Amino acid sequence: MARPPLFQRATVTRIVKESADARTYVLAPHDGPIAYQSGQFCTFRVHVDGKDLFRSYSMSSAPETDRELMTTVKRVPGGQVSNWLHDNVVEGDELELTRAAGRFCLRPTEVPLLGFSGGSGITPILSLAKSALASTSRRVRLLCADRDRESVIFEAVLAELVDRYPGRLEVIRHLDADVGFLTPDAIRDFVGGDGSGDSYVCGPEAFMEMVESAVLGPGLVFSERFGAPAPVLPGAVETPTATTRVGTVETPTVTPGATTDNTVTIILNGKKKSVPRKDGETLLDSARRAGLTPPFSCEAGNCATCMAKVTKGHATLRRNDALTDDELAEGYVLTCQAVPDTDSITVDYE
Repeated sequence: MARPPLFQRATVTRIVKESADARTYVLAPHDGPIAYQSGQFCTFRVHVDGKDLFRSYSMSSAPETDRELMTTVKRVPGGQVSNWLHDNVVEGDELELTRAAGRFCLRPTEVPLLGFSGGSGITPILSLAKSALASTSRRVRLLCADRDRESVIFEAVLAELVDRYPGRLEVIRHLDADVGFLTPDAIRDFVGGDGSGDSYVCGPEAFMEMVESAVLGPGLVFSERFGAPAPVLPGAVETPTATTRVGTVETPTVTPGATTDNTVTIILNGKKKSVPRKDGETLLDSARRAGLTPPFSCEAGNCATCMAKVTKGHATLRRNDALTDDELAEGYVLTCQAVPDTDSITVDYE
């Protein structure tokens, strides 16, 4: 199956001020609705100061409850993309984004859903909560930590959901300015008798590590990270495709002058370059060593910006939190995580 274009355009139809430093962008994709699951994200490409920059932002909408696609972005001090979006994008503008990706999604179960959010980490948690409430009979309990009252995101949206689902949705607010930082004991008190529930965690790294260490199980723990691989925790679900081999077993075609053994061949933007294979080097690093400028963002296996197809040879993914099983079966890889395990390999970004 041919891969669709990586990026598509969408018009910003509305911008909603969620807090002093958070905005929701309501999007109308030009090629029709984007298929996604609650908890997933899209990677956005923006052109800032002569450079293309890539950032992944979660959907705050849910396909079961919202007709419009929404993503929520918090302004980050020094953040090139978040500040550019806040300062420059107005209703009617167009943005470029990928298809939805990510595995921070609901699994088929009726156990309670426990959501732990720090700051803008509420974005995918809200999406998951909407979906679970609308499509299951699960109880949903959220612990939302914010810096202060002015930083609270989705207060009105969550209050409306509490009214709509009495007895099924509970939202606990924790404001650092009022009571200090959240503690492991407070996490365990919140979990209470729901230790067998599914816990979803998103927020700053220190916040997630604290929650992950405090939740004792036996329920499963799912964490969303955009900048670093998540640790494997007792009781957590390890990425099932972390050692999946993908690709074919044909002999690669290389550029003139290159050897046919121990060669990595990269096809990008109509250019074909080959370099000697280095043990342990990812396909992304090989492409950069070949003088190419392939797309990438997180370099942690969490987004699909660096996605490409292995057409000859094999590669093993160190981590995969973005590609589906069908995409893996077709030979697609995350080049930031794909390491060749055949002497030669060809990968196509087209």
